[in-house]
Amino acid sequence: MSWRAERQARFAAGNVLDAIAPTNFPWSNPTVIKASVDQGGANLVRGARRFVRDFPGLPEAVDTSGFAVGENLALTPGTVVARTEVFELIQYAPQTEQVRAIPLLFAPPTINKFYVLDLAPERSLVEWLVRQGQQVFVISWRNPDVEQGHFDLDTYASAVLEARDAVACITGQPSVHLNGACSGGIISAGALGHLAADGRLGEIASVSFMVAALDNERAGTTSALVNRELAAAAAADSARRGYLDGRALAGVFAWMRPNDMVWNYVVNNYLLGKEPPAFDVLFWNQDTVRMAAGLHRDFIKIGLENSLAAADALEVLGTPVDLGAVDVDSYIVAGSTDHIIPWENAYRSTQLLGGSTRFVLSTSGHIQALVNPPTGNSRASYRIADKHPGAPDAWLDQAGTLPGNWWTDYDQWLAARSGELVPAPKITKRGANAPGSYVHAR
Repeated sequence: MSWRAERQARFAAGNVLDAIAPTNFPWSNPTVIKASVDQGGANLVRGARRFVRDFPGLPEAVDTSGFAVGENLALTPGTVVARTEVFELIQYAPQTEQVRAIPLLFAPPTINKFYVLDLAPERSLVEWLVRQGQQVFVISWRNPDVEQGHFDLDTYASAVLEARDAVACITGQPSVHLNGACSGGIISAGALGHLAADGRLGEIASVSFMVAALDNERAGTTSALVNRELAAAAAADSARRGYLDGRALAGVFAWMRPNDMVWNYVVNNYLLGKEPPAFDVLFWNQDTVRMAAGLHRDFIKIGLENSLAAADALEVLGTPVDLGAVDVDSYIVAGSTDHIIPWENAYRSTQLLGGSTRFVLSTSGHIQALVNPPTGNSRASYRIADKHPGAPDAWLDQAGTLPGNWWTDYDQWLAARSGELVPAPKITKRGANAPGSYVHAR
């Protein structure tokens, strides 16, 4: 079988087998049988009510009542220092007497909200980096509606560069570290290609990509399921609406891991009659945003044509993109069990970028690769190697395993490229306190 046919067959067969597992039925799940006997069937009555409430959607995966952005999520102190029709720029307050001279700018995903980077106290990458003396800025994307349907890749790449210029102006530094996460990495790659073509790559001190695929060749099950006809229909639908509904995309990702994201909650919510768990990552995951039709169209084209992987095959802001000309140092993070961005695809970025690369493979999935604090998980580890051969498996064969998580390694890598320690600046309040206003838009 071809790679595509094999993945499609595995996906179909896997979903069927997961669906008919004995644990998914009240008469063949011992835990459900015991609960039904102990409760006189009350669990099934509660579950039926929840099913009626959820139908025809997927079962609720999280108890949202215990979370609120700005109250127990996204709490790292900071202020909005710039606001446009596309984004808000948040500067986080230093928590050390001295900071690294060169600042760090995060370009987060456009599929969910930015606060996966600032999830909760002691589980926030932003908080941790600030405490290490890094100057941290984060873009908070606007949740686009029909009126913003024309926002495309050029719009977002231009926004990243505008945010970079604001960071440089505020800190007085000519160059800035740029970190692109997930779809924010695709946008950042386009912006970097434009800077390289324009002779302005000196404005970037280093680049980081977290769970981002720049090379989409054989990019997992999602890639195998999409053909040009389906892609054209999806693009036409979002063009008609003006956006891609984030809930629809979340549903697609859920069916990539049906046992964990669907059937687990069928059993918990409908058969056992329990409330779903209260978990910050799952709350963030269901806090979806829309994707502007223009950006959706451009992402589809990049995925089908794999145009970031070929020099000059993609044009951003009027210039061709050649990632081989992006010869700044890069730091790339992937998750070994990532069901959205296979780690092999993330690894191939090491072969595209022109500078010195450090690739880190975390033993976790798509989101847990980011929400992976140094404390509280004694089983955490990551893999790293000095050389980056062409084949991902060849890299894996030589990569050593280190205990802990990659946050510490990343801070050390940044520190070596961030200049001397300087007195921590005082932040001038220019707008709302972090996490800003765009993050609250539904």
